[in-house]
Amino acid sequence: MDIIPVIDVARGQVVRAVEGKRSAYRPIETPLAATPDPADVARGLRALHPFRKFYIADLDGIEGRGRNTHLVPALSQVLPRTEIWIDAGSGSRSAARAVLAAPVATLVVGSESLESVRDWHDIAAEAPARTVLSLDFRGGEFMGPDALLADSSLWPSRVIVMTLDRIGSDGGPNVELFERIAARASGRKVYAAGGIRDRDDLNRIKQAGAAGALVASILHAQKISAGDLKQIAGR
Repeated sequence: MDIIPVIDVARGQVVRAVEGKRSAYRPIETPLAATPDPADVARGLRALHPFRKFYIADLDGIEGRGRNTHLVPALSQVLPRTEIWIDAGSGSRSAARAVLAAPVATLVVGSESLESVRDWHDIAAEAPARTVLSLDFRGGEFMGPDALLADSSLWPSRVIVMTLDRIGSDGGPNVELFERIAARASGRKVYAAGGIRDRDDLNRIKQAGAAGALVASILHAQKISAGDLKQIAGR
């Protein structure tokens, strides 16, 4: 099972996510790094465990303030031989192409950034093997074109179930929602994101069919040990 650390970046600094309320995000304070600089935080996370993938949320790109184009090149120096997933709010083929110009980048497309299924088709055609779809939910409501959620044949080989309002909360993952999506995924790898509090939650989503989980708070709060990470990754 893949455990994928999440690094949320706004205005050049790593921020702590709180229930998906991005206006409330503040620079992170973590025992893993002396500063909220993305490279420092990435080094601290990598010291915990040799994670194979990292997920980067470029919140400036997602919120329309302009993409942090230096992020992937800079982090690839700190995280060699690591697959870097990045969501920069790409809602068009040209925006997707700009992200994919970095050879180490895997493009994450959040459904909240898509206006239509046609936009998704255009983006996914650019580099299907390097594109992940994030099905975004807030308060139980899907954020994105309804047809994209309804027709699983549109989904790529890797899909994230992202419950935005549970990110950085103590609410726990929405296992029921995850199970519904995973049951329709037809052999695709499905990843859970939002609300994961501890190893018990990781076990629950694994039993629900998760190929992996995106996490942040449990790493910075040291609610999971290096030994746990090694054991989970080995299963």
